[in-house]
Amino acid sequence: MTEDVRYQAVCSRDARFDGEFFFAVATTGIFCRPSCSATTPKRRNVSFHPTAAAAQHAGFRACRRCRPDSAPGSAAWNARADVVGRAVRLIGDGVIDREGVAGLAQRLGYSARQIQRQLTAELGAGPIALARAQRAHTARILLQTTAMPASDVAFAAGFSSIRQFNDTIRETYARTPSELRAAARTGPPHAAHDAPAGVPLRLAHRGLHATGALFDYLAARAIDGVEEITGPAGARTYRRTLDLPHAPGVAEVREMSAGPWLECRLHLDDLRDLTCATQRVRRLFDLDADPEAVAERLRADPALAALVDAHPGLRAPGTTDPHEIAVRAVLGQQVTLASARRLGSALVAVRGRALPAPSGALTHLFPTVDALADADLAELRTPGARRDALRALAAALTAGSVVLDPGAERDDAERALLALPGIGPWTAAYIRMRALGDPDVLPPGDAAITTALRRTGTDTARADLWRPWRSYAAHHLWKAAAT
Repeated sequence: MTEDVRYQAVCSRDARFDGEFFFAVATTGIFCRPSCSATTPKRRNVSFHPTAAAAQHAGFRACRRCRPDSAPGSAAWNARADVVGRAVRLIGDGVIDREGVAGLAQRLGYSARQIQRQLTAELGAGPIALARAQRAHTARILLQTTAMPASDVAFAAGFSSIRQFNDTIRETYARTPSELRAAARTGPPHAAHDAPAGVPLRLAHRGLHATGALFDYLAARAIDGVEEITGPAGARTYRRTLDLPHAPGVAEVREMSAGPWLECRLHLDDLRDLTCATQRVRRLFDLDADPEAVAERLRADPALAALVDAHPGLRAPGTTDPHEIAVRAVLGQQVTLASARRLGSALVAVRGRALPAPSGALTHLFPTVDALADADLAELRTPGARRDALRALAAALTAGSVVLDPGAERDDAERALLALPGIGPWTAAYIRMRALGDPDVLPPGDAAITTALRRTGTDTARADLWRPWRSYAAHHLWKAAAT
């Protein structure tokens, strides 16, 4: 996009570009998302920035009207497999807060200086600045939705000192922490200080979101003790346990929404996990996708046009835990969804870790891979070859010979999976699609996809037309095969 095209998006307040770039106004010192409803500034006063962190790094503060720090993430980070894309996904997961820049660099296989140079060159901000912007956003949420003392908020958000916390909040929002908290009393309902337990969030997305279809997908695969879906269709609530870096948590997401967001509530035993938990829920519900870009490409193939029109905004679900989805993919090989759920529930009942206190029907965290690597898994009552494959996968994930974290190199991960006994191309592709959030995967030899394509009079030979969104094509075809 040229700067003139970006300015036209600002003039038209085009929400499709929220999170894809930000604009700053020299005369006010404020930066906004493209859809901001404020008076459009003159072109000569506007500069453009690829991230909120870059705008903050340049000395601009966040607009109080459009809250640019709450915009959806750029869809580019889902698609990109280079080091910058991998770094952004890891920073979003909170790696800088937990492991520092050295830990980020080690995960990516580059030096800290190389990471700094590449991120700054492309995003206008280095890893520390990106993490700092993320901490500021987390702190604002905690200040406005909890009664935690400001000093506790500072450390829960990832700041290393009270002074750093105060300075960052003032620079980012032009308010002190206490003023930011007071503003919540007159803010939107979701930020009310008297809200129920947990941290309430509005998880923004761009364009349409086929929430009902995604809830159907999750409901068909929900595992007892770890997940539950309650309520009637159209007003359901999805709840699941979260295995987070510091302590367990529970996420609740509502199907019904009053705007371009999903209503979410996070119950966390340790609020330092807020950033990580938020990003993992966003990945599960594929909230950073660009559905219009996907639809435009897939509609170009007449074989898919009707399917896309029938389910606008259909997403490609990710996962809150890459190891969990990999284990579940191996468990579900060559069995029905009902059998896969039964096997998963049996595994959780015996090998899962109990929550400190049950939360409704949620009682356990999904088993860790180190708990499965040497287990006999007799409780699964499934062929020995599947148990062997599951143990091999768990051992590889434990040893690090297979890496499935948000910054994993996708091609390397798929090759490592295929080298394990009992894991074939379909399973490796499915893990790549969901665990690594790759938007361009078409599981080979899938019977449901073949059936759906046959109805349209075509086959997978056309799949190159769907790049780079083959994962979404697969979900449209699965949806068509199920109806």
